[in-house]
Amino acid sequence: MIINNNIPALNTHRQMGINQNAMQNSMEKLSSGMRINRAGDDAAGLAISEKMRAQINGLDQASRNAQDGISLIQTAEGALDETHSILQRMRELAVQSANDTNVEVDREELQKEVDQLSQEITRIADTTEFNTQNLLGGDFEGKFHIGANSEQNITLSISDMSSDALAVGTNFVAGTNGDTITFNDAEGTEVTSNFFAAGAEVVGAAGDDPAINADVAGYYTTEGELTLATSKLAEGDEGVLGIDISSQAAADAAITTINEAIETVSAERSMLGANQNRLEHTISNLNNASENLSAAESRIRDVDMAAEMMEMTRANILSQASQSMLAQANQQPQSVLQLLG
Repeated sequence: MIINNNIPALNTHRQMGINQNAMQNSMEKLSSGMRINRAGDDAAGLAISEKMRAQINGLDQASRNAQDGISLIQTAEGALDETHSILQRMRELAVQSANDTNVEVDREELQKEVDQLSQEITRIADTTEFNTQNLLGGDFEGKFHIGANSEQNITLSISDMSSDALAVGTNFVAGTNGDTITFNDAEGTEVTSNFFAAGAEVVGAAGDDPAINADVAGYYTTEGELTLATSKLAEGDEGVLGIDISSQAAADAAITTINEAIETVSAERSMLGANQNRLEHTISNLNNASENLSAAESRIRDVDMAAEMMEMTRANILSQASQSMLAQANQQPQSVLQLLG
Protein backbone atom coordinates (compact mmCIF):
# COMPACT_ATOMS: atom_id res chain seq x y z
CA MET A 1 0.00 0.00 0.00
CA ILE A 2 1.35 3.44 -1.03
CA ILE A 3 0.75 6.47 1.17
CA ASN A 4 3.05 9.14 -0.36
CA ASN A 5 0.85 9.39 -3.49
CA ASN A 6 -2.86 8.81 -3.10
CA ILE A 7 -3.67 7.97 -6.71
CA PRO A 8 -7.44 7.42 -6.20
CA ALA A 9 -7.67 10.84 -4.50
CA LEU A 10 -5.74 12.51 -7.32
CA ASN A 11 -8.00 10.96 -9.96
CA THR A 12 -11.10 11.91 -8.03
CA HIS A 13 -9.84 15.48 -7.57
CA ARG A 14 -9.20 15.83 -11.31
CA GLN A 15 -12.68 14.59 -12.17
CA MET A 16 -14.22 16.90 -9.59
CA GLY A 17 -12.44 19.87 -11.23
CA ILE A 18 -13.79 18.86 -14.64
CA ASN A 19 -17.32 18.59 -13.28
CA GLN A 20 -17.10 21.93 -11.48
CA ASN A 21 -15.82 23.66 -14.63
CA ALA A 22 -18.68 22.13 -16.62
CA MET A 23 -21.16 23.35 -14.03
CA GLN A 24 -19.66 26.86 -14.08
CA ASN A 25 -19.83 26.97 -17.89
CA SER A 26 -23.46 25.89 -17.78
CA MET A 27 -24.27 28.56 -15.21
CA GLU A 28 -22.59 31.20 -17.39
CA LYS A 29 -24.58 30.13 -20.44
CA LEU A 30 -27.83 30.03 -18.50
CA SER A 31 -27.25 33.44 -16.95
CA SER A 32 -26.31 35.06 -20.30
CA GLY A 33 -28.74 33.10 -22.45
CA MET A 34 -25.96 32.56 -24.99
CA ARG A 35 -24.24 29.36 -26.02
CA ILE A 36 -21.19 31.30 -27.27
CA ASN A 37 -19.82 33.79 -24.76
CA ARG A 38 -16.24 33.78 -26.01
CA ALA A 39 -14.37 32.56 -29.06
CA GLY A 40 -13.23 29.47 -27.18
CA ASP A 41 -16.81 28.27 -26.87
CA ASP A 42 -17.17 27.93 -30.68
CA ALA A 43 -14.65 29.81 -32.85
CA ALA A 44 -16.36 29.15 -36.20
CA GLY A 45 -19.81 29.76 -34.77
CA LEU A 46 -18.68 33.09 -33.31
CA ALA A 47 -17.31 34.27 -36.67
CA ILE A 48 -20.51 33.33 -38.50
CA SER A 49 -22.65 34.89 -35.79
CA GLU A 50 -20.79 38.21 -35.90
CA LYS A 51 -21.23 38.46 -39.68
CA MET A 52 -24.91 37.79 -39.26
CA ARG A 53 -25.14 40.42 -36.54
CA ALA A 54 -23.57 42.98 -38.87
CA GLN A 55 -26.20 42.17 -41.50
CA ILE A 56 -29.03 42.32 -38.97
CA ASN A 57 -27.90 45.70 -37.66
CA GLY A 58 -27.56 46.97 -41.23
CA LEU A 59 -31.04 45.75 -42.17
CA ASP A 60 -32.55 47.38 -39.09
CA GLN A 61 -30.84 50.70 -39.85
CA ALA A 62 -31.87 50.48 -43.51
CA SER A 63 -35.46 50.06 -42.34
CA ARG A 64 -35.12 53.21 -40.26
CA ASN A 65 -33.57 54.98 -43.26
CA ALA A 66 -36.57 54.04 -45.37
CA GLN A 67 -38.91 55.30 -42.66
CA ASP A 68 -37.04 58.61 -42.66
CA GLY A 69 -37.44 58.69 -46.44
CA ILE A 70 -41.18 58.25 -46.06
CA SER A 71 -41.24 61.12 -43.57
CA LEU A 72 -39.42 63.34 -46.08
CA ILE A 73 -41.85 62.38 -48.85
CA GLN A 74 -44.84 63.02 -46.61
CA THR A 75 -43.47 66.47 -45.81
CA ALA A 76 -43.14 67.35 -49.49
CA GLU A 77 -46.47 65.80 -50.41
CA GLY A 78 -48.26 67.63 -47.62
CA ALA A 79 -46.92 70.95 -48.89
CA LEU A 80 -48.01 70.10 -52.44
CA ASP A 81 -51.47 69.30 -51.14
CA GLU A 82 -51.72 72.92 -50.04
CA THR A 83 -50.31 74.05 -53.40
CA HIS A 84 -53.09 72.08 -55.07
CA SER A 85 -55.67 73.86 -52.93
CA ILE A 86 -54.22 77.24 -53.87
CA LEU A 87 -54.25 76.38 -57.58
CA GLN A 88 -57.86 75.30 -57.34
CA ARG A 89 -58.71 78.67 -55.79
CA MET A 90 -56.75 80.50 -58.50
CA ARG A 91 -58.66 78.59 -61.16
CA GLU A 92 -61.92 79.51 -59.48
CA LEU A 93 -60.91 83.17 -59.55
CA ALA A 94 -59.89 82.92 -63.21
CA VAL A 95 -63.25 81.41 -64.13
CA GLN A 96 -64.97 84.20 -62.21
CA SER A 97 -62.90 86.88 -63.94
CA ALA A 98 -63.58 85.37 -67.36
CA ASN A 99 -67.23 86.32 -66.97
CA ASP A 100 -67.98 89.74 -68.48
CA THR A 101 -70.46 90.55 -65.77
CA ASN A 102 -67.32 91.76 -63.97
CA VAL A 103 -66.07 95.27 -64.60
CA GLU A 104 -62.48 96.45 -64.44
CA VAL A 105 -62.53 97.26 -60.75
CA ASP A 106 -63.90 93.80 -59.98
CA ARG A 107 -61.11 92.14 -61.91
CA GLU A 108 -58.55 94.30 -60.14
CA GLU A 109 -59.72 92.91 -56.81
CA LEU A 110 -59.65 89.37 -58.16
CA GLN A 111 -56.14 90.00 -59.47
CA LYS A 112 -54.98 91.07 -56.02
CA GLU A 113 -55.96 87.72 -54.56
CA VAL A 114 -54.33 85.84 -57.44
CA ASP A 115 -51.10 87.76 -56.84
CA GLN A 116 -51.15 86.85 -53.15
CA LEU A 117 -51.91 83.21 -53.90
CA SER A 118 -49.06 83.09 -56.39
CA GLN A 119 -46.71 84.50 -53.76
CA GLU A 120 -47.88 81.86 -51.30
CA ILE A 121 -47.12 79.05 -53.75
CA THR A 122 -43.58 80.38 -54.07
CA ARG A 123 -43.28 80.82 -50.30
CA ILE A 124 -44.33 77.19 -49.78
CA ALA A 125 -41.74 76.06 -52.32
CA ASP A 126 -39.04 78.17 -50.68
CA THR A 127 -39.74 77.18 -47.07
CA THR A 128 -40.74 73.51 -47.21
CA GLU A 129 -37.79 71.73 -45.59
CA PHE A 130 -36.84 68.40 -44.07
CA ASN A 131 -33.84 68.42 -41.78
CA THR A 132 -32.87 71.87 -43.16
CA GLN A 133 -33.02 70.63 -46.79
CA ASN A 134 -35.31 72.52 -49.14
CA LEU A 135 -37.61 70.07 -50.90
CA LEU A 136 -39.64 72.02 -53.46
CA GLY A 137 -37.12 74.53 -54.80
CA GLY A 138 -36.00 72.28 -57.65
CA ASP A 139 -32.60 71.47 -56.18
CA PHE A 140 -33.44 68.42 -54.11
CA GLU A 141 -32.01 65.13 -55.31
CA GLY A 142 -31.36 62.61 -52.57
CA LYS A 143 -30.42 58.99 -52.15
CA PHE A 144 -32.09 56.74 -49.60
CA HIS A 145 -29.81 53.92 -48.43
CA ILE A 146 -32.23 51.03 -48.08
CA GLY A 147 -29.97 48.00 -47.76
CA ALA A 148 -27.48 46.44 -45.36
CA ASN A 149 -24.62 46.69 -47.87
CA SER A 150 -23.01 49.40 -50.00
CA GLU A 151 -24.65 50.93 -53.08
CA GLN A 152 -28.13 49.74 -52.13
CA ASN A 153 -29.82 53.08 -52.77
CA ILE A 154 -32.83 54.61 -54.44
CA THR A 155 -32.77 58.16 -55.78
CA LEU A 156 -35.52 60.74 -55.39
CA SER A 157 -35.67 64.06 -57.25
CA ILE A 158 -38.36 66.67 -56.64
CA SER A 159 -39.08 69.34 -59.24
CA ASP A 160 -39.35 73.07 -58.69
CA MET A 161 -42.87 73.76 -57.43
CA SER A 162 -42.73 77.56 -57.22
CA SER A 163 -45.34 79.70 -58.97
CA ASP A 164 -42.68 80.71 -61.48
CA ALA A 165 -41.97 77.09 -62.41
CA LEU A 166 -45.68 76.31 -62.60
CA ALA A 167 -46.21 79.32 -64.92
CA VAL A 168 -48.83 80.85 -62.61
CA GLY A 169 -46.57 83.69 -61.53
CA THR A 170 -43.28 85.34 -62.37
CA ASN A 171 -40.44 86.81 -60.37
CA PHE A 172 -39.30 90.35 -61.10
CA VAL A 173 -36.32 92.49 -60.11
CA ALA A 174 -36.09 96.22 -60.74
CA GLY A 175 -32.70 97.39 -61.98
CA THR A 176 -30.65 100.57 -61.70
CA ASN A 177 -32.72 103.70 -61.10
CA GLY A 178 -35.84 101.67 -61.79
CA ASP A 179 -35.13 101.80 -65.52
CA THR A 180 -34.69 98.07 -66.01
CA ILE A 181 -37.14 95.37 -65.01
CA THR A 182 -36.21 91.72 -65.45
CA PHE A 183 -38.84 88.98 -65.57
CA ASN A 184 -38.15 85.25 -65.35
CA ASP A 185 -40.48 82.91 -67.17
CA ALA A 186 -41.35 79.36 -66.14
CA GLU A 187 -38.28 78.04 -67.91
CA GLY A 188 -35.98 80.42 -66.05
CA THR A 189 -35.42 82.62 -69.14
CA GLU A 190 -34.75 86.26 -68.30
CA VAL A 191 -36.56 88.91 -70.33
CA THR A 192 -35.31 92.46 -69.74
CA SER A 193 -36.82 95.69 -71.01
CA ASN A 194 -35.21 99.12 -70.68
CA PHE A 195 -37.35 102.24 -70.78
CA PHE A 196 -37.36 105.87 -69.70
CA ALA A 197 -39.46 106.99 -66.77
CA ALA A 198 -40.90 110.43 -66.13
CA GLY A 199 -42.22 110.40 -62.59
CA ALA A 200 -44.58 107.47 -62.46
CA GLU A 201 -45.15 107.33 -66.20
CA VAL A 202 -43.53 105.01 -68.68
CA VAL A 203 -43.11 106.80 -71.98
CA GLY A 204 -41.52 103.87 -73.74
CA ALA A 205 -42.55 100.23 -73.87
CA ALA A 206 -41.19 97.15 -75.55
CA GLY A 207 -41.13 93.73 -76.91
CA ASP A 208 -42.37 90.25 -77.52
CA ASP A 209 -41.19 87.01 -76.01
CA PRO A 210 -42.58 83.56 -76.89
CA ALA A 211 -43.08 82.55 -73.27
CA ILE A 212 -44.21 85.62 -71.34
CA ASN A 213 -46.94 88.21 -71.26
CA ALA A 214 -46.52 90.52 -68.28
CA ASP A 215 -46.68 94.13 -67.31
CA VAL A 216 -45.15 96.08 -64.51
CA ALA A 217 -48.47 96.42 -62.75
CA GLY A 218 -48.09 92.76 -61.75
CA TYR A 219 -49.80 90.69 -64.39
CA TYR A 220 -48.43 87.64 -66.17
CA THR A 221 -49.74 85.19 -68.77
CA THR A 222 -48.24 82.86 -71.34
CA GLU A 223 -49.78 84.57 -74.37
CA GLY A 224 -46.35 85.33 -75.82
CA GLU A 225 -46.27 89.10 -75.33
CA LEU A 226 -44.43 91.25 -72.80
CA THR A 227 -46.08 94.63 -72.22
CA LEU A 228 -44.66 97.34 -69.95
CA ALA A 229 -46.94 100.03 -68.58
CA THR A 230 -46.81 102.11 -65.38
CA SER A 231 -44.32 101.37 -62.64
CA LYS A 232 -42.99 102.91 -59.43
CA LEU A 233 -40.43 100.18 -58.76
CA ALA A 234 -37.15 101.17 -57.15
CA GLU A 235 -33.76 99.64 -57.77
CA GLY A 236 -33.47 96.16 -56.28
CA ASP A 237 -37.20 95.69 -55.68
CA GLU A 238 -38.23 92.05 -56.01
CA GLY A 239 -41.57 90.31 -56.04
CA VAL A 240 -43.84 87.68 -57.51
CA LEU A 241 -46.61 88.63 -59.93
CA GLY A 242 -49.61 86.37 -60.25
CA ILE A 243 -50.98 85.08 -63.53
CA ASP A 244 -52.95 87.72 -65.42
CA ILE A 245 -56.75 87.60 -65.05
CA SER A 246 -57.26 91.34 -65.59
CA SER A 247 -59.37 90.89 -68.72
CA GLN A 248 -61.81 88.35 -70.11
CA ALA A 249 -59.27 87.06 -72.63
CA ALA A 250 -56.44 86.92 -70.10
CA ALA A 251 -58.60 85.12 -67.57
CA ASP A 252 -59.72 82.64 -70.22
CA ALA A 253 -56.09 81.89 -71.08
CA ALA A 254 -55.21 81.68 -67.39
CA ILE A 255 -57.67 78.83 -66.91
CA THR A 256 -55.68 76.68 -69.34
CA THR A 257 -52.38 77.62 -67.71
CA ILE A 258 -53.68 76.84 -64.23
CA ASN A 259 -55.04 73.51 -65.47
CA GLU A 260 -51.55 72.64 -66.65
CA ALA A 261 -50.12 73.69 -63.28
CA ILE A 262 -52.62 71.47 -61.48
CA GLU A 263 -51.61 68.56 -63.72
CA THR A 264 -47.93 69.25 -63.00
CA VAL A 265 -48.49 69.21 -59.24
CA SER A 266 -50.66 66.10 -59.56
CA ALA A 267 -47.89 64.32 -61.45
CA GLU A 268 -45.34 65.29 -58.81
CA ARG A 269 -47.60 64.11 -55.99
CA SER A 270 -48.21 60.84 -57.84
CA MET A 271 -44.46 60.34 -58.17
CA LEU A 272 -44.01 60.98 -54.45
CA GLY A 273 -46.85 58.62 -53.59
CA ALA A 274 -45.35 55.89 -55.76
CA ASN A 275 -42.00 56.27 -54.02
CA GLN A 276 -43.68 56.20 -50.62
CA ASN A 277 -45.46 52.95 -51.49
CA ARG A 278 -42.17 51.51 -52.72
CA LEU A 279 -40.45 52.42 -49.46
CA GLU A 280 -43.28 50.86 -47.45
CA HIS A 281 -42.76 47.57 -49.30
CA THR A 282 -39.01 47.99 -48.83
CA ILE A 283 -39.49 48.33 -45.07
CA SER A 284 -41.64 45.20 -45.01
CA ASN A 285 -38.97 43.23 -46.88
CA LEU A 286 -36.14 44.56 -44.70
CA ASN A 287 -38.01 43.66 -41.52
CA ASN A 288 -38.73 40.18 -42.87
CA ALA A 289 -35.08 39.64 -43.82
CA SER A 290 -33.93 40.90 -40.42
CA GLU A 291 -36.36 38.56 -38.66
CA ASN A 292 -35.20 35.50 -40.59
CA LEU A 293 -31.53 36.35 -40.16
CA SER A 294 -32.06 36.93 -36.43
CA ALA A 295 -33.61 33.48 -36.16
CA ALA A 296 -30.60 31.96 -37.93
CA GLU A 297 -28.15 33.84 -35.70
CA SER A 298 -30.10 32.76 -32.64
CA ARG A 299 -29.78 29.10 -33.56
CA ILE A 300 -26.01 29.53 -33.71
CA ARG A 301 -25.39 31.71 -30.68
CA ASP A 302 -28.27 31.36 -28.22
CA VAL A 303 -28.38 28.58 -25.66
CA ASP A 304 -31.06 25.92 -25.42
CA MET A 305 -32.16 26.61 -21.87
CA ALA A 306 -33.77 23.21 -21.26
CA ALA A 307 -30.80 21.25 -22.57
CA GLU A 308 -28.33 23.40 -20.67
CA MET A 309 -30.31 22.99 -17.43
CA MET A 310 -30.00 19.24 -17.89
CA GLU A 311 -26.27 19.60 -18.47
CA MET A 312 -25.84 21.77 -15.37
CA THR A 313 -27.83 19.32 -13.25
CA ARG A 314 -25.66 16.45 -14.49
CA ALA A 315 -22.45 18.38 -13.78
CA ASN A 316 -23.73 19.36 -10.33
CA ILE A 317 -24.55 15.77 -9.40
CA LEU A 318 -21.19 14.55 -10.65
CA SER A 319 -19.43 17.34 -8.75
CA GLN A 320 -21.14 16.37 -5.52
CA ALA A 321 -20.36 12.69 -6.14
CA SER A 322 -16.72 13.60 -6.78
CA GLN A 323 -16.54 15.46 -3.49
CA SER A 324 -17.95 12.42 -1.68
CA MET A 325 -15.52 10.06 -3.41
CA LEU A 326 -12.60 12.39 -2.67
CA ALA A 327 -13.46 12.25 1.02
CA GLN A 328 -13.44 8.44 0.92
CA ALA A 329 -10.20 8.34 -1.07
CA ASN A 330 -8.55 10.53 1.55
CA GLN A 331 -9.58 8.05 4.24
CA GLN A 332 -7.88 5.06 2.60
CA PRO A 333 -4.27 5.83 3.68
CA GLN A 334 -5.38 5.82 7.30
CA SER A 335 -5.87 2.05 7.10
CA VAL A 336 -2.07 1.81 7.24
CA LEU A 337 -2.30 2.79 10.90
CA GLN A 338 -4.02 -0.51 11.62
CA LEU A 339 -0.96 -2.33 10.32
CA LEU A 340 1.23 -0.28 12.63
CA GLY A 341 -1.03 -0.83 15.63
